[in-house]
Amino acid sequence: QVQLVESGGGLVLPGGSLGLSCAASGSFLRINIMGWYHQAPGKQRELVATIRYDDNTNYADSVKGRFTISRDNGKSTAYLQMISLKPEDTGVYYCNALIQTDRSRAYSNYWGQGTQVTVSS
Repeated sequence: QVQLVESGGGLVLPGGSLGLSCAASGSFLRINIMGWYHQAPGKQRELVATIRYDDNTNYADSVKGRFTISRDNGKSTAYLQMISLKPEDTGVYYCNALIQTDRSRAYSNYWGQGTQVTVSS
């Protein structure tokens, strides 16, 4: 059973910084893309950033220059470093990963349980 576990959320002042982690556990062969998604209160879940196995990254325009995604393949972990946080960054952040569990299986999409980030004074 593959699981993605996020950590690092919390309350931060506007302009502050916060780091999130997402660790994959369980039995799997390889992880392709890992990503972070943001769901603001009352809104749909939206892409924040993704990182491929070769460290190729992609960011939403709203976070470019403020957020940095990275990964440690040896630890099966993705990170999201957030700086210059704004109140509109408030919401639940979900980790997502495309994981192959077996050579005979295609990649499947997995989600973490989410971690709350609140940017408020």
